[in-house]
Order: sequence, then structure tokens, then C-alpha cells
Amino acid sequence: MNDYLPLLLAVAPVFLTIGAGWGIRHMGWLSEEADASLLRVVVNLLFPCLILDKILGNGALENAGNILLAPVAGFATVAAGYALCFVAAPLFGVRDARQRRTFAFTVGIYNYGYIALPLIQKLFDRDDQRTSAVLFIHNIGVEAALWTLGIMLISGAAPRRVWAHVFNAPVVTILLAIALHFAGGRAWLPGFALEAVHGLGVAAIPLGLILTGATFADQMRELKFTTSAADSLGACVLRLGVLPLLMLALARWLPCPVELRRVILVQAAMPCAVIPVILAKHYGGDPGTALRLILATSAVGLLTIPLWLHLGLRWIAVA
Repeated sequence: MNDYLPLLLAVAPVFLTIGAGWGIRHMGWLSEEADASLLRVVVNLLFPCLILDKILGNGALENAGNILLAPVAGFATVAAGYALCFVAAPLFGVRDARQRRTFAFTVGIYNYGYIALPLIQKLFDRDDQRTSAVLFIHNIGVEAALWTLGIMLISGAAPRRVWAHVFNAPVVTILLAIALHFAGGRAWLPGFALEAVHGLGVAAIPLGLILTGATFADQMRELKFTTSAADSLGACVLRLGVLPLLMLALARWLPCPVELRRVILVQAAMPCAVIPVILAKHYGGDPGTALRLILATSAVGLLTIPLWLHLGLRWIAVA
């Protein structure tokens, strides 16, 4: 386990940045009123710039497997997570229909952006950005599963026009970036424009993590500590135990490029995504339950993420 400490140190800055967001919310430096504007800036400007910067001219896109298999892997791993967590929920005392849907919706989807990307950059992309580019393509499938199967699961019905949510700014930017890549955009786009895109993209992840920490601080006010801990235990067992094993097996045996194997490896180690707590409130789920599960897996994930990365790197040999 000599390489466990470096992996823990690779994870720590991500959680410290989330903690910084938590802290500045409590100190009043970042108001709740500012969140909506900042989030729009991150989602509609900074994150698209980050995507363009990583995808344009990236050699990983020359491998058809990264373009064709990555979205399928993203969709399939989230869909499998939803199904497994829905079936397993009663084993952890989650039998109420609304809470069971919320449990499956929250635990079934991993954090696919703000924590995964900096880890991929730290572990694999020091000299190039090949794996980061594949992560973005992979996340098209994750977004599709979230906004179709996920919304149907949390709402208990098939909502209208769910596909409209799939084509959000990041997904549209990914598709545009792929088109520009194959049109040779890195060569003919003005250098000053590419430099500006790079500068804006660099700010996306830190600001996104700060907003995540601020959101955690807000939602803590609604957290009920008197609630049974069985569902939180179940979330950790499934999201940080069972599902990583299944995803690592997929990364080992799926016939795919090494960049996609790396993406699946990192995603396997991730805690729950943060977005379910927002969508649970909007689509009739139980946001209190979603919050507890997210916080539980995030806290335990600080220890389990480097463990799964350590085991996965040895088993799959993608370093």
C-alpha cells in the first residue's frame, strides 16, 4: 500500500476546495443570492470553455472506441446503478415508495464531473488531456440516463419533454467540440481565442467545487440527524462497495481504449452526485433523504476513493 498515500493526497485538494465553499458560506463571503448567477456562469460559460479546451485537437478522439463506446458506458453504468439500488433498497429498510425512488435515484448515479475531472487530470493527464476528453464524451451518456431514466424514476412517472434537458449547454458544447475537432479547429481558430477559452476553462472546476461546498452548507440546515442511519449505510455499501466492483470488472474486461478504462476506473470510485438533491425537490422525491445519502457517501468517499483507485490501478493496469 505504498502508493495509497499519494492517492489520498490527490483526493484531498478536491475535498478541501469543497470545504472552502462550505467555509465561505458560513462566513458570509458567498451569499445564497449569488449562487444562481454563479451557477449559470459555470454551466453556460466556464464549463463549455473547459470542454472546448480539452477536446479540440485531442488525439484520443481519433480512436472510434472512445467516441462510440464512451457514451454507451456512461448510460449503461448509471442505468445499472438505478436498477440495482432500487432492488436493494428494501434490504436497508427503505420501503416507502417515495424514499425508495429517491434512494435509487441518488445512489445510482456517481459524481461525474467536479470530483472526477480533477482526479483524472492529476492521475493520467499530466502530459496530455486524452482521458479528460473521453470523460466529457462519456458524460453524454450519463446525462442521457439522468434526464430520462432518472427523472422517470424519481417522479414515478414518465414526464414530458425529458429529452429537452439532455441537450444542455455542456452536452451541446461536447458535440460542437467534436465537430470542430474533426474540422481541424485547433489549427485554424485564432490563437487569442483559444487562449481565452483556456483561461476561462481553468476556473470551471474550482468554482464548481466551491459552489458544491456552499450547497452542502445550505442543505445541512434541513438535515435530520434523528432519522435511521440504515439508508446511509446502504448508500455507502452500494455506491462505495458493490457498484465499484462491478464497474472495475467492466473496465477490466470491456474491449475499449485505455482512456475509457481510466474513466470507468475513476467513476467507479466516486461518491453520489450532488444534483439529485436539487432534482428530488423539483420532481417530487425526498430531498432530505437525498442529502443524507450524498453527505454520507462523500464523507466516507474521502477514504474509499484512494482505496478503489489503488486497487483499480493494480487490477486494470491503466496507469
